[in-house]
Amino acid sequence: MKISVVLTTYNQPAWLEKVIWGYSTQSFQNFEVVVADDGSTSDTLLLVKRLQLATGLDIKHVWNEDQGFRKCTILNRAIIETSGDYLVFSDGDCIPHPDFLECHYRMAKPNLALSGGCVRLSKTVSDRITSQDVTDGNATRVSWLFKQGLRSPKDIAKARAGSLGGLLDHVTTTRATFNGSNTSVEKDAVLRVNGFDERMRYGGLDRELGERLENDGLRYRQVRHRAVCVHLWHERPYMDEKGLARNNVIRYETKQRNCTWTPYGIVQQRDERPLSRAA
Repeated sequence: MKISVVLTTYNQPAWLEKVIWGYSTQSFQNFEVVVADDGSTSDTLLLVKRLQLATGLDIKHVWNEDQGFRKCTILNRAIIETSGDYLVFSDGDCIPHPDFLECHYRMAKPNLALSGGCVRLSKTVSDRITSQDVTDGNATRVSWLFKQGLRSPKDIAKARAGSLGGLLDHVTTTRATFNGSNTSVEKDAVLRVNGFDERMRYGGLDRELGERLENDGLRYRQVRHRAVCVHLWHERPYMDEKGLARNNVIRYETKQRNCTWTPYGIVQQRDERPLSRAA
């Protein structure tokens, strides 16, 4: 099985660099990285080109012109460009644990989505992490993160779960859902529901896709203490109350009508090929 990792980004090359170095240390190696870039400047493309040479990773750069928040559009374009049969969705500010993809691969099953977890860092701790810390394993090691200032009990539990991860996932009260920062699923399942709804803006866009997948018969499995990434701090200037209200209306309709398909998804993208750049 080949995995396609879909990473979203927007003008955060410093964070994206740390994340891509994290994928260079993965124990599972049959994968590609598809960077879904929602309008960044050329700095991001130059970074991707440099890191493909430096890491040897198979990286594609799929780009939208900057016309405001169009994360769903660039995600659908990136999905079209994936060559794997299994998709891992994450963000360009989430550094994966070295066994991150191994965990998703090992527990993948037909008609099942895996809902992973994130250790959320403060700005101070995020700034202290270097690319060398990532390749050395420090960036995902709880003892090192604690020394840098990580204090949240829940995040410490996720970072240090190790062999207890399965037990913690079994007893957690957190519901397994589709989270854009750490979820994996078969590509065919996403295509069956036509991907992300491009009317959605920030706030619940990944959950809406997850709800249509669930309406289509998909099940979710909690792996938040086993498939773990480290979420670097960032601001959210794209938060918008009108957009959130619109998203809530779309999600309500999805739930009430038991929708499995959106007419505003991948199918409409096939006649508008993405700007894909194999770095």
